[in-house]
Amino acid sequence: MKIALAQLNYHIGNFTSNTAKIITAIENARAQQAEIIVFSELAIGGYPAKDLLQNATFLKQCNESITTIASHCQDILCIIGAPIPNTDPEGKALYNAAVCLENGKITHISKKGLLPNYDVFDEYRYFEPSRKFSCFTYKKTKIALTICEDLWDDDQGNNSYVGDPMNELLQENPDLLINIAASPFSYVHYQDRVAVLKAQVAKAKRPLIYVNQVGAHMDIIFDGRSLAIDENGTICCELKKFEEDLQIIEYRDQTIKATTAFTVPQDQEIALIHDALLLGLRDYFHKSGFKKAVLGLSGGLDSALVAALACEALGSENVLAILLPSIYSSDHSIQDALDLVKNTNCAHHIIPIKDITQAYETTLAPFFEGQQAGVTEENIQARTRGTLLMAISNKFGHIVLNTSNKSEAAVGYGTLYGDMAGSISVIGDVYKSKAYDLARYINRNKEIIPSNTIEKAPSAELRPDQKDSDSLPPYDLLDEILFLHIEKQKSKEEILAQGYDLNIVEKIIKLVNNAEFKRFQAPPILRISPKAFGPGRSMPLVAFYQ
Repeated sequence: MKIALAQLNYHIGNFTSNTAKIITAIENARAQQAEIIVFSELAIGGYPAKDLLQNATFLKQCNESITTIASHCQDILCIIGAPIPNTDPEGKALYNAAVCLENGKITHISKKGLLPNYDVFDEYRYFEPSRKFSCFTYKKTKIALTICEDLWDDDQGNNSYVGDPMNELLQENPDLLINIAASPFSYVHYQDRVAVLKAQVAKAKRPLIYVNQVGAHMDIIFDGRSLAIDENGTICCELKKFEEDLQIIEYRDQTIKATTAFTVPQDQEIALIHDALLLGLRDYFHKSGFKKAVLGLSGGLDSALVAALACEALGSENVLAILLPSIYSSDHSIQDALDLVKNTNCAHHIIPIKDITQAYETTLAPFFEGQQAGVTEENIQARTRGTLLMAISNKFGHIVLNTSNKSEAAVGYGTLYGDMAGSISVIGDVYKSKAYDLARYINRNKEIIPSNTIEKAPSAELRPDQKDSDSLPPYDLLDEILFLHIEKQKSKEEILAQGYDLNIVEKIIKLVNNAEFKRFQAPPILRISPKAFGPGRSMPLVAFYQ
């Protein structure tokens, strides 16, 4: 039989659009003689729906969508993820389920057992874990149908009482494995994902179909890359990354093959990060109903990077760059910003902030009498810029893009209500050292980001001859230690064991701990790493760090 893998970009709560999109995919698959079509985890309603899963109207619309879709499943089996009510009053109200629809009705339901509640996941908040797992048969083919984590054979220490869903299913000797998933993107996750899928194929000695979510829902980005793996562990079909796709594979006698030629793509890490950020930015605007973006353009790397990404994702006609020079802004920085405007063809305005900051300082002079000028006066410049950007946003409906990088966010090298302002943090999960790689990648075909912006020493230009290195270790060293502490969650002692200087390590960890209150007020961040600031790294706002 032919089986369709349907990888679609869903809009949480947009049942009209999602249902129409699903029905179109079903009709497309049926036109290609497919007998089964497989969609991703919780496709009905979108994922992650969070507390909408506790909303009666939302759940009613989920049920109505299932009924509508089922009426279009004539002569084709549709496997799709959906929240399903739990009739047992003792448990949670819902199951995370894979629903089989055929000829207008539900013919089988598989329920998820291993509910992740680590990193960005919080499924145990909403769903009851299933404790029973069994295969079902369709046209003499016994299918082991699982949902995301249930295939991983490792529940991260959660819900261990559920058992091992795959082991139970394999005892029934299935002919085919199907897994529907919502596996978020990080630039290192694909290899782990494929390794797990291939390990299950090796154990079962049966082919596997894996359909993943694609699209971005604020901080979480799904890369798609749905797969078909034959019984020998060879990937015979992989759907597009960061795009919708539908592919047909052929199944016969416990083996599968692709209907079109396929070559395993060679991934470049920085290209994946670039494409993920574009999707995250584009979906944030389109799914929120926003069209125009505004950002402060300083002539530095970070704002240039965000401007270039925004122009590529949204179209340069939808991006407004505001140059906000102070008395400390160098001529070359202003020229670098203007060169980027020319290269991207976005609109721009120049608003000098000298008089505004002087007015603040004059107003505050009686309160600050006898105090030396310092960080407070530097931050007034940053907050003046933030106020002006928010005023433009307020007046014209442009969404402010935050331009802080992960290195700055980690150590608190940013000003609350100043350069930390914005509705979305575009590169808040990109370390400064990786930002240079990303800028060079953007320039791979022609110069978009001026070469001087990439080559000059980074500076906030808040005082004469200021350099980031005045306050921080070199970014290459800083980012190595931050990566060990944040992504790898290594202690001070474990980091020191790798040969780093005690004073530098202690300084960096102290900066990270002390900046928690700032990150708590920062805009949401597009997640591209295994451990981003935000929901995936939940730290107490008030704590004592030894």
